[in-house]
Amino acid sequence: MRVMGRLIRSLSLGMVALLGVGALHANAAPPTLPPSSVAKGNNWDVKPVASGYQLTLRLAAPAPMRASLPLLAVDGVPIGVARQSPDQRTLTLITTDPAVLKARDVRLIWSGDVGKSTGRNRSQAAGPTDADWLKAKQGPLLKDDPGALGKYQVDTSEYNLGDEAVYLPGLGQRSELRGKVYTPRGAVGPRPLVLFLHGRHQYCYGDDVTPSDKPWPCPTGSKPVPSFRGYDGPAEALASNGYQVVSISANAVNAYDGDVYDSGAQARAELILDHLALWRTWSTIGGGPFGRTFVGKVNLQNIGLMGHSRGGEGVARAAVLNADRGGQDGIRAVLPLAPTDFARATVPGVAMSVLLPYCDGDVSDLQGQKFYDDTRYSVTGDAAPRSTVTVLGTNHNFFNTEWTPGQSEAPSGDDWFGEEKESPCGAKYAGRLTAKEQQAVGTAYIAGFFRLQLGHESKFLPQFDGSDGRPASAGRAVVRVVSQAPLASRRDVNSLDTVLPAGSVTGKASATVCAGVSEPSGRTAATPTCMTTNDWANAPHWGAAWYAARTPTTAVTKLSWTGTDGVLRLNLPAWQRDVRRFATLSFRAAPDPAGTPKTDLTVRVVDGRGRAAVVPVSAVSDALVRMPGRDDSGLPKNLLRTVRIPVGSLKGVDLRDVRAVELRTDRVARGSAYVSDVAFSSPGVGLSAPARLLPQLSASSVTVKEGDKGTKSMDFWVTLSRPSIRPVSVYVETNGDLGTAVGDVTRQLVFKPGQVRQKVSVPVAGNTRDSYDLPFSLVLSAPRNGLLNQSFGHGLVIDDDATPTLTIGNGQAGEKAGALRFPVKLSAPSDKIVNISGQLKDGTAVIRKDYLSEYDDGTNPPNRSVDGYVEPGKTTGDLPVRLVDDKVKEPTETFTVDIQAVDGAEIKLPLMLKATVTDDD
Repeated sequence: MRVMGRLIRSLSLGMVALLGVGALHANAAPPTLPPSSVAKGNNWDVKPVASGYQLTLRLAAPAPMRASLPLLAVDGVPIGVARQSPDQRTLTLITTDPAVLKARDVRLIWSGDVGKSTGRNRSQAAGPTDADWLKAKQGPLLKDDPGALGKYQVDTSEYNLGDEAVYLPGLGQRSELRGKVYTPRGAVGPRPLVLFLHGRHQYCYGDDVTPSDKPWPCPTGSKPVPSFRGYDGPAEALASNGYQVVSISANAVNAYDGDVYDSGAQARAELILDHLALWRTWSTIGGGPFGRTFVGKVNLQNIGLMGHSRGGEGVARAAVLNADRGGQDGIRAVLPLAPTDFARATVPGVAMSVLLPYCDGDVSDLQGQKFYDDTRYSVTGDAAPRSTVTVLGTNHNFFNTEWTPGQSEAPSGDDWFGEEKESPCGAKYAGRLTAKEQQAVGTAYIAGFFRLQLGHESKFLPQFDGSDGRPASAGRAVVRVVSQAPLASRRDVNSLDTVLPAGSVTGKASATVCAGVSEPSGRTAATPTCMTTNDWANAPHWGAAWYAARTPTTAVTKLSWTGTDGVLRLNLPAWQRDVRRFATLSFRAAPDPAGTPKTDLTVRVVDGRGRAAVVPVSAVSDALVRMPGRDDSGLPKNLLRTVRIPVGSLKGVDLRDVRAVELRTDRVARGSAYVSDVAFSSPGVGLSAPARLLPQLSASSVTVKEGDKGTKSMDFWVTLSRPSIRPVSVYVETNGDLGTAVGDVTRQLVFKPGQVRQKVSVPVAGNTRDSYDLPFSLVLSAPRNGLLNQSFGHGLVIDDDATPTLTIGNGQAGEKAGALRFPVKLSAPSDKIVNISGQLKDGTAVIRKDYLSEYDDGTNPPNRSVDGYVEPGKTTGDLPVRLVDDKVKEPTETFTVDIQAVDGAEIKLPLMLKATVTDDD
């Protein structure tokens, strides 16, 4: 938690570049904290602990259930990712950031909102290109509409095997096995299976819901939220066209994932595979609630998965976990819908389309974009296609009717924020889709994707190949698709993620490979960064992931120019020059938000005789038009989009002998743009199947005792399941509660052919002071030529020092002293804060007349609480009681303190202390 806290704070302030976290010293001890400096508020407090400072926020009502991660912000600045108690009312984190010592305000905010203005009453003018997007170009209508109902009637049924029917190791809890089934009536033979998984939403509702340490199953008087019933539109569209569909419930995961190391991704994947195991039985030998109804009716070698919100990360993980387990289930296609991606996983081998809602008010940074970015070149020879589908005017929730006001059974709401008529996402703005329009778009693209990939219905390929074929049921929705064609129908010219050869750029232009974001103050970064922002929401390609914060983000080329003579030239080797079999020349592009308002480039294709075809980017694409919105709301999104030039339009060029592709700056005198992934390609469905032949990467788990002195190595092993003939790489980093004892580790491991394991040593500093145990993770991310199996290694440093003994003596003071302090002594210094609490009791001295609690606010009855503590590293502490200095001559008076609890030290309780107050009048 310390690492993420430091990173999030520094990123929020613009202080972290791609790989350079170092805004605060990772292993610096917290400064000395005088007793009076411990920060407290009405519902929060800061306590020194071995790993820095523990910040705790207590809420009056349970926190809302969101896909984004909960953060604690101090005086408006995010400090770190918080752990949530099971009742969602208490949030805690450990940080070394000394800013918490001066805290005046502590609040809960959400990871998707970092850097954004989220004021509900603010007004926002339109951005400079918003009107362009209201009349944006629409693609040609498809002949057949994937959102339309087909020839089969649809039968629905449900199964419910109990609220605690299966144990999920990734959750450490039991989960329900419940689903809704959509069946094509009368369909003959085994049908492709599509499984839907909803995301993180409230799991119980009702007037009598009482927070509990056991939040699932729902307590008496409340009901489970039926999120799994919210996808009737796409389910019926698929089932009526011959597909078997199952939508499953994941309320138990939602109830417990607030305190899980990976926020529930592994548990959701396990739940999916448990349901598929049920269907393996029900479709072969029958049984369960359906008897022999589905025997021979389900093809478990042709499976697609759709996951919404955190369910998107769940289906991505399920596809990989299935491959890790030998590909028993034929998962061939995944569609993450508005997904989270907290740990930078890749999803090779299977067809993938990521649907990104432009007005997502929950996962506002559109982090699911990284599934596409990280997977596209992750495995040599990967034959599967992939795409991203960005839909303007759509929010996070309304794809699910059970998360939509006016349609849901349980309470629900619009996740977008702000004024209703603001551009481009206000609820009543012209470009915002209604809930039913949004659901129609979701149905069209979900159904179209699975019919294309599982049913090989190539008539839906234009929806996903970048040509922007438009389903009629998508209505007025503005959709932009970026695609990577299957390898068999693609020739990569240059991905533009590495430095170009000398001489590639001429004229008044420069090309810089960049990745990540930098701070507004312009601090020099170790690696060139793509843009300056303190708002991750507007940089989906380049914002850091939450559990793989130092893994490099997508690298692209930033082309900048100050004249019309600039040229970026990509020369084609002899074996690439014949491009006759390809349909398009394409690349990804986006304008630099810091550049001129209007940007354009010219694409020039040159053959061996020097003949050239010239195409302005603006003539074929709006990729260089700034997307809608203003800079203070997480908008506009800086997303790379497709420039797609038909090869047949390159008139006068010998397509058997294309020598170069050039990007020229002759259309705008000054500008800057991002470019990536230049390729020739043709549409294709590709080949997709579980990537069972790839080696699997796993991190070991290690537990050590801290020791008394020096530094020892805590040795993790990262292993491959088998040797590979190709190099395999993966990023590793420590993440979690590292304290001052555990060192930061960040590196990329490269396994040479034949190599199957590497050691990652994490330094651990020993001492003789009593400390907290330190749990943390070693996180694997962004692999190349391998799959992530055990992607989180668990580390635990066990404190092995004796708990010191506490003694507290009676106290004595004169009235004029202002406070009476009881002598507090510890037998040895500790790394823990020792907390003492008790109750004041009158003797001859009377509360408020002669003495006061530190917490007395004047209300009745008087507050009788008394607290004290010993700071980490000290052997003496403080237990104060305020004294009233009156002008009345009095005899010596006494009161007592009943010590009821001590945390962090040994002491025999109960303990009654006597306080003596002497008069000085």
